Amino acid sequence: MRAKITTFVLIALLGISYVGARYAGLFGSGGYVVHVRLADSGGLFTNAEVTYRGVAIGRVGPMRLIAGGIEADLDIRPDAPPIPHDVAAVVANRSAVGEQYIDLRPKASAGPFLAAGSVVTDTSTPKPVESLLTNLDSFVRSVPNESLRTVIDELGTAFQGSATNLQALLDAAGGFTGAATENLPQTTRLLIDAPTVLRTQIEESEALKSFSANAKLFAQQLRSSDGDLRKLITAAPLVSEQVSAVIKESGPGLGTLIGNLMTTSELLLVRQNGLEQLLVKVPQAAAAGSTVVGEDGLHLGLAVTFFSPLPCVAGYQGTEYRNGLDVTPGKPLNTSASCKAPASSGTNVRGAQNAPKGAR
Repeated sequence: MRAKITTFVLIALLGISYVGARYAGLFGSGGYVVHVRLADSGGLFTNAEVTYRGVAIGRVGPMRLIAGGIEADLDIRPDAPPIPHDVAAVVANRSAVGEQYIDLRPKASAGPFLAAGSVVTDTSTPKPVESLLTNLDSFVRSVPNESLRTVIDELGTAFQGSATNLQALLDAAGGFTGAATENLPQTTRLLIDAPTVLRTQIEESEALKSFSANAKLFAQQLRSSDGDLRKLITAAPLVSEQVSAVIKESGPGLGTLIGNLMTTSELLLVRQNGLEQLLVKVPQAAAAGSTVVGEDGLHLGLAVTFFSPLPCVAGYQGTEYRNGLDVTPGKPLNTSASCKAPASSGTNVRGAQNAPKGAR
């Protein structure tokens, strides 16, 4: 019996020793070691847990001071999955009591992967709780008690008897939040497309300014022409009735006339400048003509120029002289004959080609 008890005690001691040695890392992890460089420990301690995507994969090994912070060794177990080299090491709190651990958060899923001796420099540590409490205490102490009491009293007065309205506001806020959640994809797409729309507006800012300025001028012109516009609006019904009557009486012939006038308008467009000059000179000629004929006869005089200026002969060299008495068949008409001399040549240039022309 004593031998059995002794054997049981020895086995128990060996098991406890093995578990303790494994926990203390006396046998080594069997995996590989990765170095993490931190600005400060952030409460991290040796033998803290190391997780990857929230799953435990190792323990924190020795920690030592280096220039600019500390360096901690991470003992990664051999059965851990491959960890991408592009990874962030975050010192996080496991509970409210402040039990820190390191969580490896990958930024990509593809390689290269961490290996023995790899160094992780993208790290972050939590803000010290004592700093938060100290800053909060300083903030509370900076608020005057009397002013705080006044604010609380005024808030009580402001919301007194407003329970129904506040409840309605909260209910509406809940409905608004629900609608925003339901339309989250559309809202996200709107936020993604908004920069494109805003960039377009910026690029077209000058055109928008010009449009606004022209719209302002147009509005000012409408305001100054208010009287004429009112007269036009008043007379428009009568004019439209008369135009309708003319169209009705003219029948299909009006459409034919308008179609034929399109050809005439194209010809007049080519001679637009010449017609303008003609309309300017005709009144002057009519005014001069009324002074020629008087009650006592005609009042006019003749001036003989005798080739001053000389007639234009440039452009007629290809035309041969033909006697008017010659009735035999002649050469074809020279349709290319025209005055080719420029208006500044000093000769009496003539021909339709020298009349002012409008651009087509």
